[in-house]
Amino acid sequence: MKRKLLLFLLLFQCAFAFAARLDTLTVQSAAMNKSIPNLVILPENYGAQDQSFSVLYLLHGATANYGSWLNDCPNLTDFADSYNMIIVCPDGGFTSWYFDSPVDPAYQYETYISQELVTAVDAAYTTAADKSRRAIAGLSMGGHGALYLAFKHQDTWGAAGSMCGGVDFRPFPNNWDLDKRLGAYSEYPENWEKHTVINMVHWLNGKGLKLIIDCGTEDFFYDGNRRLHEILLERRIPHDYIERPGRHNSDYWCNAITYQLLFFNAFFESP
Repeated sequence: MKRKLLLFLLLFQCAFAFAARLDTLTVQSAAMNKSIPNLVILPENYGAQDQSFSVLYLLHGATANYGSWLNDCPNLTDFADSYNMIIVCPDGGFTSWYFDSPVDPAYQYETYISQELVTAVDAAYTTAADKSRRAIAGLSMGGHGALYLAFKHQDTWGAAGSMCGGVDFRPFPNNWDLDKRLGAYSEYPENWEKHTVINMVHWLNGKGLKLIIDCGTEDFFYDGNRRLHEILLERRIPHDYIERPGRHNSDYWCNAITYQLLFFNAFFESP
């Protein structure tokens, strides 16, 4: 019995030793003059082979933080191992919406994510520092942020995904501190029109950037996602679009991330 227990403990220790590793990378943001923590999930063979790794940036939703994705979906570590990729979960602030706020200089998260964080990750880890091996995705506020950043920075990311994304936040002028980031809609309508993803399809030419969009049919963001899909179809912009029964909750996006990671892995492995 003791021998069996010892063998079990040895196998457990070996399995743990070769499981995905979690790091916290703290980055000093010059744009916002503060230090920002970011969760980094490293695949089990990181450092064991002489290779560069693809990186997926995974953005959280409003009122969440850099640990929320892993708390909601702990199998992210398994995905990092299975697909042999690095997953970075940035801290995007309580309600930043991932753009540079035109009214609040304390919220400059477009500059932080697209420039400062990407530079820091490529410096700290063995990454394939090229857009063909770099993708960005997110849920809710982070779904908006992923598309917003990828649309504007196609030299940085080669693929982007949204899950339950707030791709048109104009119907919600009193929610999630949007008025604090953009000014009141009644006073600054141009800020709202300029910064909402559904109005940014003109940034796309149908080449290069790979897109996947997923939203539940009972989600309060469903209508905006459906309209974005229709606009992309009208403009002949290639994209994957998924809609199925589901609400705005972790059950939905923990299921959606399975399909998104399959999509991004295919992108990373494409010639």
